[in-house]
Amino acid sequence: MAASTSATPSSLAGFSRGRRWDHLELLERIDGSGSISTAASAMGMSYKAAWQAVEAMNNLSEQPLVERHAGGRHGGGTTLTEYGRRVVGAYRRLETEREKVLAHLGRIMDDFDQYYQLIRRFDMKTSARNQFLGKVKSVKHGPINAEVILDIGGGDTLAAIVTQDSAEHLSLTASMEAYALVKAPWVIVTTDEKMKTSARNRLCGTVVRCHEGAINSEVVIELPGGKMVVAMVTNDAVKDLGLKEGVRACALIKASHVILAVNA
Repeated sequence: MAASTSATPSSLAGFSRGRRWDHLELLERIDGSGSISTAASAMGMSYKAAWQAVEAMNNLSEQPLVERHAGGRHGGGTTLTEYGRRVVGAYRRLETEREKVLAHLGRIMDDFDQYYQLIRRFDMKTSARNQFLGKVKSVKHGPINAEVILDIGGGDTLAAIVTQDSAEHLSLTASMEAYALVKAPWVIVTTDEKMKTSARNRLCGTVVRCHEGAINSEVVIELPGGKMVVAMVTNDAVKDLGLKEGVRACALIKASHVILAVNA
């Protein structure tokens, strides 16, 4: 294994400016400005993209990283929680140490760049708008399918129906961490909290944003624990249900529409 004459592989130059670094910078700018709009503008992001990033981070965190406050240009200011500030501090130190390690490997391995590019392809990316990190509460096995109950925090749970093969492949057991993925079009929204449906999952909270498109609208519901559920519904449905910021609403999700994933 020959030593490389180049200082750092070209692929490493953009590593710290990737998606995870953008999220870290977004959190820092929110903390400094107290405004997600100001933070997004400074980074060249749209307000919607910034909120989507914040919602994704809150959903994958055990505690909220960002919290909203009444008043402000866009319906409320935003600040980091104390937990969020600790996460940013820890992540900033981690990034510094990781860059040192990657730079060192680049100096002693002439083919490190090739393998590093391959390793980065293994990072999971998904089009599912809703991503929750939780702990498995129980796994009930049946002849063909298994029922998995996932605690996503804040007193909310998600039930998922997966095949026995999938449950075995993921090695699902109680107390282990798992991700629940749900596409926004699969989420049904109702304002009738007592309505009986066949959907196994009912997550109720408050509408914090309605983004209207040409045909459909993106509706974001904040749950009591700070998690966000995003649904894609028709504009007619938004009008019929009277959906707007501050309205109580429930997200209904069929157990068969919940996709589970675990870290390898």
